[in-house]
Amino acid sequence: MFPSSFPIRYVEPVYRPPSEAASMILPLTDGCSWNHCAFCEMYTAPQKKFRARDEAEVLESIQRLGRHPHGQAARRVFLADGDALVLPTRRLLAALTAIREHLPAVHRVSSYCLPRNLRKKSAAELKELADAGLKLAYVGAESGDDTVLARVEKGETFASTVEALDKLREAGIARSVMILNGLGGAQYSEPHALHSADLANAAQPEFLATLVVSFPKGEQRFRTAFPEWTPLDIPGLLTEMERFVARLDLKRTVFRSDHASNWLSLRGDLPRDKEKLLAQLRAAITAPESAPLRPAWARGL
Repeated sequence: MFPSSFPIRYVEPVYRPPSEAASMILPLTDGCSWNHCAFCEMYTAPQKKFRARDEAEVLESIQRLGRHPHGQAARRVFLADGDALVLPTRRLLAALTAIREHLPAVHRVSSYCLPRNLRKKSAAELKELADAGLKLAYVGAESGDDTVLARVEKGETFASTVEALDKLREAGIARSVMILNGLGGAQYSEPHALHSADLANAAQPEFLATLVVSFPKGEQRFRTAFPEWTPLDIPGLLTEMERFVARLDLKRTVFRSDHASNWLSLRGDLPRDKEKLLAQLRAAITAPESAPLRPAWARGL
């Protein structure tokens, strides 16, 4: 926890991807502009209602960071909250320009990105953002299956997600895509696995990760939207992952399934490590008692 004199005002809880653990978190917005996903609990607290931060506050925070030891030590910046890219391009460029001016040691700026927020941004605008320092976008695809996406009220489709990922690639912004293992439940496990792999194959992201769908605050909100959902047990989750990985046809992607929500930790580069990953999954499915599964007490979101 930073003291009240820290240059940035945070509205808790604050979220960021695991790979941004050492990054300076800079809120440009509070909450999530969509915030209808039935599985997501990140921005449901009343203080996280969506709003854009005042531009003058953001720019002043960046200037003050440049004079602060933590800011001077920062090498990466993560633009929070749930989808900073919903802001107009002009405002994003102003923040990126200020980061470059006042935090010259920063070599990578990243952000969460909802596919819907790129529909009104042209390829030229995204290229401007990339040239100004935005190097990585985290896209929660969740699933490539349109039925599952509709059930969980994602507000996206296979096509809209791939379109957004293609626009980012064309602009030179790296993509980190996340899929939720178990999101379709027992009913849609197979199409969820296969169509999610199809989405990854179509987009060819630089980074691909999986988490296991989890409900720390309870399942009521999710089941209201998806009443027929039946959770997968551990063998079912592993079988779904085996189907997903087996279907992948990636040319150059860093794959991670080592988030704390996962029962089995997997890491590799695809396509090089595909057979190794499949062997790990099949061994765990065949003999779970001897598999290096994460204990329940060590799992979390």
